[in-house]
Amino acid sequence: MIRAMGAGAMVQAMGGLVPAASEEPGAAVFELRVYHTAEGKLPALQKRFREHTDGLFAKHGIKSVAYWTPIDGFLAAREQGRTLVYVLKYPGREEATRMWKAFADDPEWIRVKTESEKDGALVEEVESTFMELTDFSPKA
Repeated sequence: MIRAMGAGAMVQAMGGLVPAASEEPGAAVFELRVYHTAEGKLPALQKRFREHTDGLFAKHGIKSVAYWTPIDGFLAAREQGRTLVYVLKYPGREEATRMWKAFADDPEWIRVKTESEKDGALVEEVESTFMELTDFSPKA
């Protein structure tokens, strides 16, 4: 059944299984983001992340955990080389909201995004799920 699910259904299903962000002060939260790019735009999106986005995340205190492109499974089959998956780490849920807003409002990000999309949007759909570590997870 999972193989037949689209990425959106899978992420929604995962969101239902992941506990709500902890209210404990200092409890880190993670964000799973799945970007579905426009046809032929994945290389341009990867270039933007490599040359600009990742550094801007760091500037605003957002920690990049890792980035992936699916090589098999339903995302690879469905998207045919059009998907970027990544995980970000924040000190807490409130900080995540504040940090993401600061990133989105950064004039350098606005310039980079505008320039990189002069020939059309790179991303057609973004999926986001916030997660917290379980008590049996290795410390990240």
